[in-house]
Amino acid sequence: MTDSSDVTACDWEREPDPSDSLRTFGAVVQALREHAGLSRIEFAALVRFSKHTVESVELGRRMPDEALVERAEEATGNTGALRKAAGHLTRGEAGLAAWFRRWARLEKVAVSLCTYECRLVPGLLQSEGYARAVFEGTIPVITDEELETLLAVRMERQRMLYERPTVPFSFIVEEHVFRRRFGNVEQMRELLDHVLEHSAPRNVTLQVVPLEAGLHACLDGPVRLLETLEGRRFAYSEGQQNGRLIADVKEVSLLQQRYDTLRSQALNPEDSRGLLERLRGEL
Repeated sequence: MTDSSDVTACDWEREPDPSDSLRTFGAVVQALREHAGLSRIEFAALVRFSKHTVESVELGRRMPDEALVERAEEATGNTGALRKAAGHLTRGEAGLAAWFRRWARLEKVAVSLCTYECRLVPGLLQSEGYARAVFEGTIPVITDEELETLLAVRMERQRMLYERPTVPFSFIVEEHVFRRRFGNVEQMRELLDHVLEHSAPRNVTLQVVPLEAGLHACLDGPVRLLETLEGRRFAYSEGQQNGRLIADVKEVSLLQQRYDTLRSQALNPEDSRGLLERLRGEL
């Protein structure tokens, strides 16, 4: 007999975007169950939830009910591990890729942020039309609802530039990124206007690497760097369907050196704004 609140294997019972904490909790449940010598069916009978629900919890697809946590504790020896772990469970952050979430949380408490981008306009500077075009080109194709969620989260993140006026934000972007056409002329103008507006505050610095700059120190790809209130430095590197948070002191230091070198190779902020204004005038 399963618990009256349990619904077996319905798609809607699953978390739309499972968090790392849910996956970790599920792995602990599975490890304790197996250590107790219980199959999923036997364990499901003890906790009075269906085998499908137990499987969803173990795979991090479902937020466990309080009753399931308590009964799972009893079934696995009352170690206290599940009760304590359950207190730290969080739902997935909609609109953020799983590999980006840790960096996004660090962004919110950083005392400085640096971004080098050579593929597309950095998310914190994208106009709504540009961001929408980026998400519309996503493969696999996403639903309209997913697109609107992604768009809302991206626009919300941009508020950092104004809500944290004492935090320095530095952006270095390749000129060809701003020359890449999308949509119509009005959308291109809107993008350049948006970038100029969002890079205008005193705490925001935008430098453009001109086409004639040639080869430079950051040819290995995009990178982000930040410093926390405690003085710790982190870096983040992203590729196709993955991202890597870098905490190793030596590696972060090397990436910071490359970024600082590129700063000297890019146009200064005033000339960078002048370039963007010229590009807008050419449309």
